[in-house]
Amino acid sequence: MTHSNYPPGTGDTQAPLTWHDGDMPFSPAFGDHFYCQTDGRLECGHVFLAGNGLPERWQHTEDFTIGELGFGTGLNACETWRQWKTHRRPGAHLHFVSFELFPMQAEEIDRALSRWPEIDAERKALVARWPAEPSGVVTIDLDEQTRLSVVCGDAFKNLSASPLTFDAWFLDGFAPSRNSAMWSAELMQRVHDTTVEGGSFATYAAAGFVRRNLIAAGFAVERRPGFAGKREMLCGIKPAG
Repeated sequence: MTHSNYPPGTGDTQAPLTWHDGDMPFSPAFGDHFYCQTDGRLECGHVFLAGNGLPERWQHTEDFTIGELGFGTGLNACETWRQWKTHRRPGAHLHFVSFELFPMQAEEIDRALSRWPEIDAERKALVARWPAEPSGVVTIDLDEQTRLSVVCGDAFKNLSASPLTFDAWFLDGFAPSRNSAMWSAELMQRVHDTTVEGGSFATYAAAGFVRRNLIAAGFAVERRPGFAGKREMLCGIKPAG
């Protein structure tokens, strides 16, 4: 679980990190961990990939764009890239675009992702290319078929200014109870409006106001069983027409 909007009282300064259980990053500003304490990598597969019908949908497209609210440690980007490399069609291209207010430093990303040997190659490639002072739009060509763009700053402002459209969304802000701005009606409306017809979203969150905001924005919303004993998660489609 990651973040991209200000908590109360943080101003525009970099959010400090603390570390729990060795290498699990925790945000004191938001009072929340950056990913599921059970296994964030497996949660990515259950919630964000499967919740968006991936990797199956990659078999029917030449170009696919994923939007993410909350880059955090880059875990979702690395796990998505790992699976994309396995399932992509020759010549197909993936653009992974993440909106993040407080981008981490390379050494923090490296430490946070080091617990997963399954993404060692992806972690090392990301860390090697990550700028010393991430700001603006960080664009990294991970390979010839994969581009990562991390848009630094306020998510609503930057998404409102973005010319991109998205095939799928990973809604991965900090818990709605701790970072409600990342789940606001206004931001969910922008997510909907930048999604292609038939496009999708998925999120670990199941809070009632999040579901209502997504429905009000125009998504057809479905509840599914959550990851690792969590009762529910949400996913949905932007209907055609």
